[in-house]
Order: sequence, then C-alpha cells, then structure tokens
Amino acid sequence: MSLPDLAPLWLTLKLAAVTTLALLLIGTPLAWALARGRGRWKPVVEAVTALPLVLPPTVLGFYLLVFLSPNAPLGAAWRDVTGQSLTFTFTGLVVASCLYSLPFMVQPLQAGFEALGRAPLEAAATLRAGPWDAFFSVVVPQSARAYLTAIVLSFAHTIGEFGVVLMVGGNIPGQTKVISIAIYEHVETINYAEAHLLSAGMLVFSFLILLVVYSVNRRFPVHVG
Repeated sequence: MSLPDLAPLWLTLKLAAVTTLALLLIGTPLAWALARGRGRWKPVVEAVTALPLVLPPTVLGFYLLVFLSPNAPLGAAWRDVTGQSLTFTFTGLVVASCLYSLPFMVQPLQAGFEALGRAPLEAAATLRAGPWDAFFSVVVPQSARAYLTAIVLSFAHTIGEFGVVLMVGGNIPGQTKVISIAIYEHVETINYAEAHLLSAGMLVFSFLILLVVYSVNRRFPVHVG
C-alpha cells in the first residue's frame, strides 16, 4: 500500500488553525456579551449562534454558496476589493468554517464567563483596574479551562467538516481539498485502503481530542464568583 497524499492533511490543519484563531477574536466578545447580557435580544443571538449544531451542513453550505458567490452583494464586494472569489477558495473555506464552528467556540466561553460571576471584576474595580485590564488580567486567566475547551473543540470540529466545505470549496487539490473530502474521494474510487488509513487517523485524533477535553475538565475546578 502506497503512502497517502499528505497535502489534504496539511491543508486541513491550516484551515483549522486559521479558523480557530479567527473564532477566538470573534467568539470572545460575542460570548462575553451573551454572558453579561440580560436583554430580549439574548435568546435570539444564542439561537442564531447555535444554528450550526442542528442545521444540516449541506443546508448551511448551500446558503453560504449563494451568499458568497460573485453574483451576491458580499461575494461581489469581496471580488471587487481583492480580485478573487470567496467560493471555491481557501478564504471561502475559512468563512464557512468560522460560521459552522462558531457554537463550539462561543458556548464553552459563555459558560466559563457565566460561571466566573461578577465578584472578580468587582474586586478588580476596587483596585482601579479598567475594563480592558480587568478582562485580560482577571477574566481570561480564570477562564483558562473554558478557553482550552473552546479552542480544542473548534479546532477538532473544523478538521471534521465535510458538507459545508464541499459545498463552498468543492474539491480542488491544494486549495480546498481537505482530508474529509479526500476520504470521500477514496471511497468513491473504491480505494478503501487509503480511505481506511485516513479514517483511522481521524478516529484516533478525535478520541485524543475528547480525552484531552474531559481530562482537563476533571482536573481543573471551575471558578465561581
């Protein structure tokens, strides 16, 4: 049996890393707003954020394909600025992956922020710490467990994507052909040996990811304000 093509693996890892970093920047303020908010808008935003958990990936992928296409306002604006299309490109995969993995970043962070309570921030305020200083010196360190869980789950979930990335990115070697699509292609061509090798690797990886998350959650207590 020949060695499998590793290009889809490296592309998948790159996609997962870029997506996770982008979700950290997007998910942190969103999770903080949801954790602190009490308005009528909160259930609506929570529902929208959680949609990828229940929505079939092909449905989400289809609408992303429509809205990101060069004929749509967003896709056309991106093409005018960059000269490139959002669909069937790595950038389009990042956008789709951010939306698809958003709840895996936001929900653990929101739970961690809510468990923290207000007492640590009130204590920081008495020491004349500003909002930004208090957040990065108090909230972030005490929410380390939530951040680790969110990062690991977002990274792992992005690696396992199939329906969304296939709809938005297609199957272009070196650009959008990630490991899940490579497995599907091997099965379609009756190349079960390479499909098994890649699938077994994904199975072991997924188990190790969950093992890390559950081990960390048992080892470190939650900070409650």
